[in-house]
Amino acid sequence: MKIAAAYLLAVLGGNATPSAADIKAILNSVGAEAENEMIDLLLSEAKGKDITELIAAGREKLASVPSARRCCCCARHRRRRSCKRRPLEAKKVEKEEIVEEEDEDMCFSLFD
Repeated sequence: MKIAAAYLLAVLGGNATPSAADIKAILNSVGAEAENEMIDLLLSEAKGKDITELIAAGREKLASVPSARRCCCCARHRRRRSCKRRPLEAKKVEKEEIVEEEDEDMCFSLFD
């Protein structure tokens, strides 16, 4: 993901076809490790393609990914109605009463 982000930053910076050195420079500037195999894979997949077309294709793929969280029971039955689990009850946190200590009588008064 960080390599794709560095590639996009290079493109946004005006470099239409960033090289591996450009991506490594961006990653090194923020202290991230640069994996040569992953950089080469990204560059080979993006070679000759327009960045807007790549983003549009990624959006279509991402739209088909389910994003709702389900419990394990619901995931098996594929319906929320069939869930036999009850929502977890919130744990009751008992507040300890703070007892203010009274000023102890020091055997003198301020106005004596």
